[in-house]
Amino acid sequence: MPETGQPAPDFTLPRDGGKEVTLSALRPRKVVLYFYPRDDTSGCTREAQDFTALAPAFEAAGCVVIGISKDSVAKHDKFVAKHGLGVILASDAESDVCERYGVWVEKKMYGKTHMGIERSTFLIDETGQIARVWRKVKVPGHADEVLETARNL
Repeated sequence: MPETGQPAPDFTLPRDGGKEVTLSALRPRKVVLYFYPRDDTSGCTREAQDFTALAPAFEAAGCVVIGISKDSVAKHDKFVAKHGLGVILASDAESDVCERYGVWVEKKMYGKTHMGIERSTFLIDETGQIARVWRKVKVPGHADEVLETARNL
């Protein structure tokens, strides 16, 4: 589980629009890497919309915003089209990026245990080091807090 000050685990994943995204290829830009449970659920939609609304400010701060879930690229494409999203959505359906970032965890809901993504965000600096980690994220106000932190890097 990577922590602040450690190198961010590199990856190449398929993304919306039929392309790929490679973390190390984005240097020297900062990267906001947010992990979310599932496309088109209320919390995940709100989070993606919040990051999209702030996309120009993230761009001005030198940041690329990438959302990662286990959903397929096809589901990401539908999610982007339905909500007019303006962030990169990468699919970890066939990979282990969620595991390497320590966000694939045991969760409990209604007394049942299952594996799922813990909503988490990693701010990665221009050198590929993790500058800040947010775990068990609550969506309201989160994108604003990440932007403020990115601006102050």
